[in-house]
Amino acid sequence: METTRKTISDQTNVSGYTLKNRLVVAPMTRVSATPEGLPTQEMADYYAAFAEGGFGMIITEGTYTDDFYSKANHGQPGIANASQMQAWKRVTDAVHAHDTHIISQLMHGGALSEYGVHTIAPSAIQPVGLRATDHSNPPTPFPVPREMGRGDFEVVKNGYVHAALRALQAGFDGVELHAANGYLFDQFITPHTNVRTDEYGGDERGRLRFLMEVYAAVKAVVPAGFMVAIRISESKVNDLTYRWPGGAETARRIFGILAEIAPDYVHIAAEGGRWERECLYPNGESSNSIAKGILKSPIIANGGMHDVDLAEKLLNRNTADLISIGRAAIASPDWPNRMAAGEPVVPFFRELIKPSLTLAHAKAVLAQCDASAMC
Repeated sequence: METTRKTISDQTNVSGYTLKNRLVVAPMTRVSATPEGLPTQEMADYYAAFAEGGFGMIITEGTYTDDFYSKANHGQPGIANASQMQAWKRVTDAVHAHDTHIISQLMHGGALSEYGVHTIAPSAIQPVGLRATDHSNPPTPFPVPREMGRGDFEVVKNGYVHAALRALQAGFDGVELHAANGYLFDQFITPHTNVRTDEYGGDERGRLRFLMEVYAAVKAVVPAGFMVAIRISESKVNDLTYRWPGGAETARRIFGILAEIAPDYVHIAAEGGRWERECLYPNGESSNSIAKGILKSPIIANGGMHDVDLAEKLLNRNTADLISIGRAAIASPDWPNRMAAGEPVVPFFRELIKPSLTLAHAKAVLAQCDASAMC
């Protein structure tokens, strides 16, 4: 019996939600909220453009969960209080108007916060790389974080639980716990940033314990049908070359443990934007194929997925269910509609996010391109 070939345009179902296609906007840092962490009308327009442009689902930029240590960047939006929650409503309303689903990515910066003077982490280990707390001055080394105590665990967990409840009130269709790219949960997962000797350190099970506890706490307070998912990666924003020690075998252990909580989806990020470099192992297996073989959860693939041949190869090899696109969507928010119509897309170019990640900067660059007809 001949199997129907899967395409990026297929309607699909994820955790009870029907998506008009398999295309997801990846979370991208845009640092365009108010100093109080409030999403703006500019942000509502930004997310609505992806929905109008044909994406089936959108995952927001990392959103901080509490007013203690979670905020990672100046200009980062939060969902740590009622005012922020109310401001997100215009975003979710704008997206839902185009029959698109939207997920709030909940994030704690941990030791990689570029916002506060003091940071917390699983262990008092200084991160590699530099941070830029003030973009008018040269980057500086990250401070040594304070090792989290028992009280910190409760504060962080409560932050996620209440943030998830606010996301529900704000009209989101679910939340994604950001356990990728070197931030707090990833700091627990990574051996050299977690040297704890208690139950939250040691082997993979110990290092995944806090993420799983927070996941269970969130899942326990939200209604059935509200998605609770996890994003995970090997590379980090401050260490693009990092890979899990043990490669495919480590991946098998990690995804085997995560299978016990059955996330509503697992989003496997490739921070450097290249799937083959960051998700493929020397033996030919990939983190996606291993996850798909172990987890019952839908798997989102990421990393250069604007290459439709690569994206559909992963779909048809049954190593991914959904495809997330980041930078290509910044250049062409209507990427799905253009692809479906066979029209050319605006290619991504680094000036869209350099020297600034803000929406205002990208808008000015694109306006200049339109005026000069050079892009």
